[in-house]
Amino acid sequence: MNIPLHFSSEVARARQAGQAVLALESAVITHGLPHPINLELARLLEDEVRGVGVTPATIAIMDGAVRVGLDENALERLATMTPDRKMSRRDLAIALSRRLSGGTTVAGTLLIARMAGIQVFSTGGIGGVHRGSRWDVSADLEELARSPLVVVCSGAKAILDLEATVEMLETLGVPVIGFRTHSFPAFYSGDSGLPVDIMVDSVEEVVDIALRHWQLGLTGAVLVVQAPPEEVAIPYDQMEGIIQEALQEAQKKGIRGSAVTPFLLARVSELSGGESLQANLALLKNNARLGAKIALQLVNSRRLTG
Repeated sequence: MNIPLHFSSEVARARQAGQAVLALESAVITHGLPHPINLELARLLEDEVRGVGVTPATIAIMDGAVRVGLDENALERLATMTPDRKMSRRDLAIALSRRLSGGTTVAGTLLIARMAGIQVFSTGGIGGVHRGSRWDVSADLEELARSPLVVVCSGAKAILDLEATVEMLETLGVPVIGFRTHSFPAFYSGDSGLPVDIMVDSVEEVVDIALRHWQLGLTGAVLVVQAPPEEVAIPYDQMEGIIQEALQEAQKKGIRGSAVTPFLLARVSELSGGESLQANLALLKNNARLGAKIALQLVNSRRLTG
């Protein structure tokens, strides 16, 4: 039995016309940012994508329905609701059975985008290997290894073990392409000191690499990383000090499991005086714009090659 996908009218029209569509996650709306900033950001990202001539498809679970693209009413409801849970890969069947609602993580969005035939997805930062425990690994990494999409991000969330995360991406066979950068970004910071597999300067080369990756029979994603805009980027050493302070607070308070990441992100924002939030908003917008350009180039390349 195939799970039905509920396409917004805008996404349905784009699919029917063979136009470019860009997937966007929604956990940042339900769990990442407070209201009304979350709603303002969601609208801004979608408008940024439309400005490139691409249709945005914000993905979420609403009352047990898999939604691919949200109209204005659904977007407002998502931004103001108390979500039942974050929707990762393991949560989807439960959510459908219990008719739950919530934003999709990178892993959840990848899975649904793959089901919907969408091949480009933009987000802020992927999950990865957590600090202090290499057994605590985000489902995002395994999902990247099985999802044939181009995924645009600003590296992995800076609160993670970035070196172990990059090593895991290598093990899983996920190529990491630096878009105009030789360094794997540290989310808020442009340079983590870790190298990417290759640097490229154009969306045309990104698409060429992705198509050849899939032509080889490799079914995983191509990860495209770009640094946050220079005007909002925070120096790596400064950010690392803030993260270490937040980690120590989490340990003292006994915060564990799925509660750790939301606590750390909120505390990092407080300790940075809001600088990390501004960097987060700017990089999300930047990544949405790049993802839209890649999605458009991918559609155009396929039309030219038949």
